[in-house]
Amino acid sequence: MGIGHVDTSIGSSIQISAMLQKCWQNRAMATRARRAQRRNQVLSREQIIATAIELLDSGGESALTVRALTERLATGTGAIYYQVGNRDELLDAATETVIGTVLDTEPAGARTTSRDEIRAVALGLFDAIAAHQWLATRLALQITRNPCGPVTVGIFERFGRQVGALGVPRAAWFDATSTLVHYILGAVGQNARVDGDTSGVDPRVDRGEFLAAVSAAWQELDPDDYPFMHVIAGQMREHDDREQFLTGIAAVLTGITNLR
Repeated sequence: MGIGHVDTSIGSSIQISAMLQKCWQNRAMATRARRAQRRNQVLSREQIIATAIELLDSGGESALTVRALTERLATGTGAIYYQVGNRDELLDAATETVIGTVLDTEPAGARTTSRDEIRAVALGLFDAIAAHQWLATRLALQITRNPCGPVTVGIFERFGRQVGALGVPRAAWFDATSTLVHYILGAVGQNARVDGDTSGVDPRVDRGEFLAAVSAAWQELDPDDYPFMHVIAGQMREHDDREQFLTGIAAVLTGITNLR
């Protein structure tokens, strides 16, 4: 083997080694870039909250844990705490996100009245709680325990402006708006399944079957002792929850607009 040939082999080996090193560097850089991209996507506050809402919708409050969230997002707990916070803060953020969307609801039509505004937002809350069964409990907790939080303040501001526009005297604004808000939250909460409910009623039971069974039970009551229940038994069986809800809204608005 000649010296020249040896030199050529050595040069080729060095060149190949350099090429391989460059290849590995490029692969490492590409891998880091992909990881960074995934991390940036996963670590956005919006994505974390959206995933938390998905967990809540699928399994209720018990399904939302930091561990479950990190597994779903394929990230570490530090990212969750940094962007949102602990579990209670995750629940608050999820509630604020859903309610914030509802409060941005605008009634259809170019010309709307204050009653239209109130109906639109109230129905938005009704539908949101129907879609997110965990929301009723969290919303009630926000109203009672966090009066300065964005959920409570946002709801009162949204409805309160329209109550004022209805001509309710300023001195009665708080009482009138509180009455409206309490009716709305009570009515929508009645149609929601509450976490921890041990009543034995299967939440998956068909609504029509349930109402028919209750109506039949009411009709079996002694008509002399319960004449009213006998009259409304059929009405209860056939009622529409949304229409009943709007009837209540109309009744409350009629009452508060007559305040003087």
